[in-house]
Amino acid sequence: MSEQPQSQVITFSRLLDRAMRLLAQRDHSREELKHKLQQSVQRTAYMQQKAPETITEEQMEKVPDWCQENGWLNDERFTVRFIQSRSRKGYGPQRIRMELAQKGIDRESIHLAMEETSIDWAECAAQLAERKFGLPLPKEWKEKAKVQRFLQSKGFLTEDIQAIFRNIDDQEPM
Repeated sequence: MSEQPQSQVITFSRLLDRAMRLLAQRDHSREELKHKLQQSVQRTAYMQQKAPETITEEQMEKVPDWCQENGWLNDERFTVRFIQSRSRKGYGPQRIRMELAQKGIDRESIHLAMEETSIDWAECAAQLAERKFGLPLPKEWKEKAKVQRFLQSKGFLTEDIQAIFRNIDDQEPM
């Protein structure tokens, strides 16, 4: 019978080092950082063909706490930057809210950050539609529906999408 090697508990300093390297690359949410630390330990064990080191619950809270106390980890800052980044990449508010929730940001924080942002979502939707479909945007129902489905898949709200077509209809000569 072969013995399984005992997994060792990873030290606080090694776990903190991994957290600092992750946070030096970009902002992370608290939950995302914890998840990535766990992945990092497992990936290292796999690459070295060893049993993964164990991370205690205490360490899993202590490391993010230390990072937060020292200004390396801030969920509010992460949320604002994430919203700005994803909006520049052509994603709408619904998609961004969903992604933030998946990253462990609570609904209230998401709501506050979305309220504080100065992003004109209708304008973002219009720019994205223009880049994808060109100008003038289609006026026939079948083609309009294609644009609407595309924008909805990117997370834009129906009222923002409809505003694009209202503005086009208003600009038509009579």
